[in-house]
Amino acid sequence: MTQRGADDRIDEGPQMTQRGADDRIDEDPQMTQMGADDRIDEDPQMTQMGTDDRRDEETYAIIGAAMAVHNELGCGFLEAVYQEALEQEFLLRAVPYVREKKLAVRYKERELRSHYQADFICFDSVIVELKALQKLSGIEEAQAINYLKASNLDKALLINFGTTRLEYKRLVLNLRPSASSADKRR
Repeated sequence: MTQRGADDRIDEGPQMTQRGADDRIDEDPQMTQMGADDRIDEDPQMTQMGTDDRRDEETYAIIGAAMAVHNELGCGFLEAVYQEALEQEFLLRAVPYVREKKLAVRYKERELRSHYQADFICFDSVIVELKALQKLSGIEEAQAINYLKASNLDKALLINFGTTRLEYKRLVLNLRPSASSADKRR
């Protein structure tokens, strides 16, 4: 059983649990990322985090910071407002980050002049892509996947502040050797 302080809030639903720093919550692995009514079309190269019993402290810290921002600001602001507020929350929580990191894009072994710009890279290992949309489409997820490929990192969080309840998706790039070589041939 989880103990909670008087200031901790719990919104109804699996993805909106606000925790204190010392609270531990074991979430249903299938409910870590999306609501029960949402459907996930599995890309064979992508896997959901939280499908085993291990807890990823880094993504939990990032999601907790995003929840704090959403609880304070609600929905309705532009993405830039949430990005600035989340940066302040990262500072308060001592979450290491780089803001608006430029990621090189390669084509046939050559680096292009164009680049991707990730909203944040936290802990030198997690890409954090922010949105402020009424509804996420597959385009935003594809963007995060491309950031993973460009950065050679394997974890990303797609966070949407544009709804009444914070939405987030954890993405892990898991290229098998055969898929990786096929990806290089493109």
